[in-house]
Amino acid sequence: MSSTSDRVRSVLKQHAKLSVDAGALADHDDLYAVGLSSFSTVQLMLALEEEFNIEIPDKMLNRRSFESVAAITNVVDTVVG
Repeated sequence: MSSTSDRVRSVLKQHAKLSVDAGALADHDDLYAVGLSSFSTVQLMLALEEEFNIEIPDKMLNRRSFESVAAITNVVDTVVG
């Protein structure tokens, strides 16, 4: 089974419209610096919710939660519990 980080990268590849391959990013690279926009963040959030069968709480819907693969993985792991 894929790790949460691998699954997050897969969702990023499909939905984030980044200027670089999500697989080539380091865990803490700034996703906004490589093309993540507010619109693609919303698309990414919806795709993550579907992929992991979760609902991301409003308090986690902020730029910091989606700034890197590590941040997104942390959000997912926190919500999944």
